[in-house]
Amino acid sequence: MKQQVCDWAREVGFDLVGIADVQPATTIANYNAWIDRGLHAGMEYLHEQRELREQVTNLLPEARSALVVGLNYHQNVSHKEGFPRIAQYALGRDYHKVMRGKLRQLGRCITDHDSGLKWQACVDSAPVLEREMAMRAGLGWIGKNTCLIDSHRGSWYFIGVLLLSLELEPDEPAVGSCGTCTMCIDACPTGAIVPHEDRWQIDSSKCISYLTIEHKNEFNKSQQELVDDWTFGCDICQDVCPFNKAREAHPLRATETTESDFLKRREWPSLKELAQIDYDEWDKLTRGSPVRRAGFDGLRRNARANLANASQKK
Repeated sequence: MKQQVCDWAREVGFDLVGIADVQPATTIANYNAWIDRGLHAGMEYLHEQRELREQVTNLLPEARSALVVGLNYHQNVSHKEGFPRIAQYALGRDYHKVMRGKLRQLGRCITDHDSGLKWQACVDSAPVLEREMAMRAGLGWIGKNTCLIDSHRGSWYFIGVLLLSLELEPDEPAVGSCGTCTMCIDACPTGAIVPHEDRWQIDSSKCISYLTIEHKNEFNKSQQELVDDWTFGCDICQDVCPFNKAREAHPLRATETTESDFLKRREWPSLKELAQIDYDEWDKLTRGSPVRRAGFDGLRRNARANLANASQKK
């Protein structure tokens, strides 16, 4: 049954597939330490959900195993001066909708063969420590940039979890390491990757992705300079990662996504237009896009910051 379930997951379109057990999270202490240090910045919902994240049976009490999947979103893109610079994951349709849709399709497929099955589809908006689940399912290991890294394929993947009342044999956890490499740490222009005991964490208050997406207030001068020319999100720590560089021995690294929903890129107006966009146009432009997460005021603020930073460089 395990092989059949994994085959169905690949047929639905997932690139990485593995099975994890549903034991309590082993990294919850690290997560709580990150919260206690205040490195979650203004994302209070993460603090409020910390108890829920301790074990996935808080979401589905009947869960006996977890099918963990990865979906490639990598695209080769170049930034056009004077226009928004947007992280790769947000170029197409909202990945929450794409991942959740595929997971639900998979859940229904399994239910067709087991009518008594209970399942719960989870993406990163659910209170699940999905990177730990993915590591336990053999999909990858956690790098210094805190991304999940598959040694053979890299890190340009969304993670999804399908909790199942079906008991399936778990896969061997993934093993890997960045070794002595510090390329992501050295490349981060804001110093957002910070040490803590024997690992690295993200200081959200310095992270460009946090500032351009989750930060709700106007930027002060320092924050404006930190975002530089990024309008939504940031790819720097993944761009420089050696595990995302193509090599003859690893042909799957740096391959572009084949997911049609991600390849349907939006046509974004210039930064000048975006900085002055009205609500109706913003609503139309961002509908069904991850960029909507920044909000109307946030996206205009980001565009103004990009323009101001560009002007100071001249």
